[in-house]
Amino acid sequence: MIIDNKIVNYENFTHNEKIKLSDKKEFVDYINAGHEFLIKQISGGRPIYGITTGYGEAGSNYAAFEEAEEMQKNLYRFCGVGVGDNLSPEVSRIMVTVRLISLSKGKSGVSYALLKRFELLLNNEIYPVIPSQGSVGASGDLSPLSYIAAVIAGEREVTYKGIERKAIDVYNELGIEPYVFKAKEALAVINGTATMSSIAIKAIQEFEIMMDSMESFVAAIFEVLLCDITALEPFVHENKPFEGQITTAANILKKCEGSDLTHKAFSRYENFHLEKEQNIQDRYSIRCAPQVLGVVRDNLDIAKKWIQTEINGVNDNPLIDHIGEKIYTSGNFYGGYIANAMDTMRICVGNMADLLDKEFALLIDHKFNKGLGESLKINKKSTHHAFKLIQVTLSSLSADILMNTNAASLYSRSTESFNQDKVSMGTTSARNFAKQLPDLANMLSIAFIGIAQAVDIRGYEKCSKHLQSCYNEVRKEVTKLEEDRRLDLDIRAVNKMVVDGKFV
Repeated sequence: MIIDNKIVNYENFTHNEKIKLSDKKEFVDYINAGHEFLIKQISGGRPIYGITTGYGEAGSNYAAFEEAEEMQKNLYRFCGVGVGDNLSPEVSRIMVTVRLISLSKGKSGVSYALLKRFELLLNNEIYPVIPSQGSVGASGDLSPLSYIAAVIAGEREVTYKGIERKAIDVYNELGIEPYVFKAKEALAVINGTATMSSIAIKAIQEFEIMMDSMESFVAAIFEVLLCDITALEPFVHENKPFEGQITTAANILKKCEGSDLTHKAFSRYENFHLEKEQNIQDRYSIRCAPQVLGVVRDNLDIAKKWIQTEINGVNDNPLIDHIGEKIYTSGNFYGGYIANAMDTMRICVGNMADLLDKEFALLIDHKFNKGLGESLKINKKSTHHAFKLIQVTLSSLSADILMNTNAASLYSRSTESFNQDKVSMGTTSARNFAKQLPDLANMLSIAFIGIAQAVDIRGYEKCSKHLQSCYNEVRKEVTKLEEDRRLDLDIRAVNKMVVDGKFV
């Protein structure tokens, strides 16, 4: 994929595709002209924030032109204060790519030589080791991005060929000289939103698979609980035309095609006066599933749009306009769009988890599951318990998810002597969104194990082709539950199927 100053679709660089920085003369000259304009300004004695002044509250401290390189070196060094678990090499790779995209717009005053260092890291699969905590999204992700700057300079640690090593050792092995930052360049590397954006990108990709899998589960519920599919019909959703709702309803309805089980739902109208236990409508968690998940789909689209805009923006400070010969002090490093997108997505995951919890409870409760029996028992002996406790695990996971839906963007902290007095908390929100997904994957794993058991009770041949496909996937690893046994290993096996998109 070619990186220049054009718009980049983030989905194009998330599959380890080789990155090629454009070497067209007009692009190279454009980038270098911005840096040369900046050097001309500071060499003439003009004070420019972060280049010939201190940082943040220390912006009133002037440094001479000759001290600019030392300023850049000290910047990435004093920002090396990250803590917590390290981000994955995959997220680190995305971070390097995202920062390259921003700097390639030519508004940061960096040289083309610096951009080539990003390309070098990516194409040699040298990924900075980056602690996950330590950013409040002020001036962007200062601490985490300092680990990229330090690695470019040959310091700190990297993951190379799957092994964590000192950056300088890898450089020596490959014959790479550490880079010496010119004026503004280290500041341009660390002053952006690449960390929160990269965590968001990776998490959104994982979530999309789970969203599709959730629709598969809901479709299966419509079948095995003999539900009325009129709640999915286009007429309903065309009369409340939210795009996400229409899409979700259509997806679920299509997955039910060919089912003999949903057809039985229509008998409730004919036999309504004869079957006392039959309610003429299904419960809200079933009937309103398209409305619940439609909100999620629409917010997912908004989040993706905001991420796409963020990574193609110049989230740096100051901005350099060498064409108009002007320098702008501003706040594009503020990660508010990512913060609010991730806060909203965490609420969406909470609603999904709550819906899944309620639907699974209906599935295993003999009072509501229309003949599937107590806890989906096939063995009717009183000493057999089947899915009684696995539902408790699923429900506990939903509580863990729901407790992580508080909006991080509301927890702005005043930092750095009140210079950074309103911050985005975007990285915190993105990390917390990513943390919800393993719990959601485990909930879906349990849900599909239960669905497979319900199919065994209802009859495989009565199910839709899609439900049969989901059943077949589960049964590759998990046998029918006829006697009580441990189920944690079954959950683990199906979890891999969920993550790999086997139920999409």
